[in-house]
Amino acid sequence: MLHITLLYAGLLGLLFLALSVWVISRRFKFRVSLGEGECPELRAAVRAHGNFAEYVPLVLLLMGGLELVGAGVLWLHLIGGLLLLGRLSHAIGIQIPKAPNPYRLVGIMATFIALLLGSLLALVHAF
Repeated sequence: MLHITLLYAGLLGLLFLALSVWVISRRFKFRVSLGEGECPELRAAVRAHGNFAEYVPLVLLLMGGLELVGAGVLWLHLIGGLLLLGRLSHAIGIQIPKAPNPYRLVGIMATFIALLLGSLLALVHAF
């Protein structure tokens, strides 16, 4: 069973749903059916949603594989926690247009570290 991966998949699934609702609500508010229009708020919502969809599936796949081969529970929680922190921080930070943006920096770094750790551990367990 993939209990740890399922925990983070469930939490991240709820966050993805919230990001989806955020995009839809911006579309209604600014009356944009397709694309982003000329609306920075909608563009930010679309990018937060898209960025999430680009990174989360691969890291969850890595976590599932690691859990199946018996990787340490601490490693799995570290990767899952970093991914969750990263995606939540990024979603908050992308709404702030001012740079530098500490929320986006934390979001990017936490996500990249989760991806790096998951990838390296997968390689270690592959041999």
